[in-house]
Amino acid sequence: MEWIATASFGLEGVVKRELQDLGLTAQPVNGGVRFEGTPEDAFRANLWLRCADRVLMIVGEGEATSFEALFEMIRALPWENWLPKDARFPVTGQCARSQLMSVRDVQAISKKAVAERLKQRYKTDWMAETGAEYAIHIAIHQNQVRVTLDASGDALNRRGYRTWNGEAPLRETLAAALVVLSPWRPGQPLHDPCCGTGTILIEAAFRRANRAPGLTRSFAMEQWHFAQADQCRRIREEAQGLFDPRLVEGITGSDVDPQALALCEKHLRQAGLQGRVRVYEKDLRDLPPFAPDTCVITNPPYGERLGGKKEAETLYRQMRKLETQSHAGRVCVLTANPAFERLYGKRATKKRRLYNGRLECEYLIF
Repeated sequence: MEWIATASFGLEGVVKRELQDLGLTAQPVNGGVRFEGTPEDAFRANLWLRCADRVLMIVGEGEATSFEALFEMIRALPWENWLPKDARFPVTGQCARSQLMSVRDVQAISKKAVAERLKQRYKTDWMAETGAEYAIHIAIHQNQVRVTLDASGDALNRRGYRTWNGEAPLRETLAAALVVLSPWRPGQPLHDPCCGTGTILIEAAFRRANRAPGLTRSFAMEQWHFAQADQCRRIREEAQGLFDPRLVEGITGSDVDPQALALCEKHLRQAGLQGRVRVYEKDLRDLPPFAPDTCVITNPPYGERLGGKKEAETLYRQMRKLETQSHAGRVCVLTANPAFERLYGKRATKKRRLYNGRLECEYLIF
């Protein structure tokens, strides 16, 4: 079977390496990374991918420049191979730079095409849709249609440990990418001086402790009749056996907001990391010296949603002290401010364009 792990712009290469680490052959494409594998391979990808958004099964692909052509293309696909008679099959759509730009019409026509195919094959006049969900997604880009089944259900950033996001949440998948793209390697000290509710700290600790990010959540494909439940259960049990929180040490965080830190402690408990990651209330300017080789990874306020622009720029100037006075080995910052390097007082050694939601940012490594 063919699958695609969708990913935010700039993270396709990271997701490709993650899939290769799982023993899968992967190829970056527009909007994600394609790979071939069994349903069990896709379940393992759902369980272990840290930076992907979703895992989708590719049902079919083709070209459509009219709604008639779209209907015929969708109806021609062998839906009976995947959807049982009682399947629930909600349809979502996405259109860009194509002749077909009405998402609502694309969804309605595709839904009707699938239903017509299934009614013909199952010899029925009505699809009850009382069983497991097989969510269908129709993506049309430049008249090229990709039809997929959503194997993830909730987006993969929903790890299950974060119950409240705070004012400016950082998605778990992006936080994991900041860790992966940084010079930090498990075993080295790591500190986040603007840790907020702890997402970067937890994602780093997951990596250090060999903890599958999807370990405690379910996936839509676990209800699919062609995904072997016993194999999925075995893969999850293997991942549980690899998780060792005792490996986590040297990961710390600080923040000036006591309410955010209280939530951080709660999230650490819910992630199974209680007592393994130390966080404390401290102004960035008053931090004690770090140990040599400490890697600082942080997502400071942008001055748009949290506080004002002047306060944020003052903070950026103060952040240079993390490197010059505390002798940190590396400082890694996600920022939406194009003047960050000037305010920080130094050019970044490396930079990468990423997106925090819809906000274009740069990931700067000093």
